Amino acid sequence: MPELPEVEVVRRGLERWVTGRTITAVQVPDPRSIRRHALGVEDFRGNLIGARVLDVVRRGKFLWLPLSDRAKGDGADDDRVDDDRVPHTALMAHLGMSGQLLMQDPSQPDEKHLKVRLTLSSVEDAPEELRFVDQRIFGGLFVTALIPTADGLPGGQSALSLPLIAAEAAHIGRDPLDPAFSQEAFYQRIRSRKTGLKRALLDQSLISGIGNIYADEALWLAKVHFARPTETLRRSDAQRVVDAARDVMRLALDAGGTSFDSLYVNVNGASGYFARSLNAYGQEGEPCARCAALGLQTRIRRDSFMNRSSFSCPVCQPRPRNGRW
Repeated sequence: MPELPEVEVVRRGLERWVTGRTITAVQVPDPRSIRRHALGVEDFRGNLIGARVLDVVRRGKFLWLPLSDRAKGDGADDDRVDDDRVPHTALMAHLGMSGQLLMQDPSQPDEKHLKVRLTLSSVEDAPEELRFVDQRIFGGLFVTALIPTADGLPGGQSALSLPLIAAEAAHIGRDPLDPAFSQEAFYQRIRSRKTGLKRALLDQSLISGIGNIYADEALWLAKVHFARPTETLRRSDAQRVVDAARDVMRLALDAGGTSFDSLYVNVNGASGYFARSLNAYGQEGEPCARCAALGLQTRIRRDSFMNRSSFSCPVCQPRPRNGRW
């Protein structure tokens, strides 16, 4: 499943291509991909046609496009957002396991698993269609309400930084790359959880955007075992883990995200290549890069974890005696 860097790569691509453009037509070849829009296809189309995309926002793995309420049929073309034009709705995108948001020219053949097509107002040298493609149909699109953020701060990573958030994302914690992320609030909450550290990092209500891949990479970089009891963390430990998560995610962003197959691509259809730089995740039996630099022959180990796997170095990340798995 895409994690924060992959979704942020998509957000940045959409921000470039769709912000300020009006949705002129909507086609839904497969209604299963808008099943979260309870009122059906016609209501979905009615909410989108004529609306203008004001921004592209991401919190953790959640992505949404705030829509102008008064763009419907009034011909307004300036990009300001004043008190009379604060958006009330957004197009929410959930990528699931295999969802892709692709910018395409109408001349390009339809993808095999095309689910939704949005036609956008013409802009010179810009693709006119935003296509949602999803092989496994775990993801989808739906129109949702925007509500004020609980702390009055921007809802997530975006250009406009409005203090609004999609209703379905309101329970999601801020992510390590969010300027409004509070290290002290994170430390207090994680200390009170009494669980294993990796379980806490995967809890999107506590800290968002981190999945199995980047949790393993961040913990390897921070030299902390995934089963470390959260109640034993010192402030310096929590800070080191968050800093490591930021470093790993920024490196992944620079590489365009992590692609293990053709299911994750950016809006131009290109794969990320951070998988070539992984130090822990999926590296069972491979030398630990940090130990190798010291002349040691330590091999990355794999442990069963929550019906998945967790990868770590037995020397750099020794198992705690009182670990919480």
